[in-house]
Amino acid sequence: MSFYGYHPIIEKWFRKRFQGPTEPQQQGWPCINRGEHTLISAPTGSGKTLTAFLSVIDRLVKRSLAGDLDDETSVIYVSPLRALSNDMH
Repeated sequence: MSFYGYHPIIEKWFRKRFQGPTEPQQQGWPCINRGEHTLISAPTGSGKTLTAFLSVIDRLVKRSLAGDLDDETSVIYVSPLRALSNDMH
């Protein structure tokens, strides 16, 4: 069975590091991977950043393995680090 459509390299990495997907990941990944605009609202530490970022990494891995990843900036990901820092203290 496919792990949310992710490449096996991504699935292996995820399973080595986490017990399983969080609720935001379970609900968000199918929408993100269908190309839908997705808003995820969940508490700090619930996996929101990885929910978005893992999909991007998966697409880059697939493009690279297909020989379709140009030597240029493909992704710009902006994360609210200051807000996250404030939430963690």
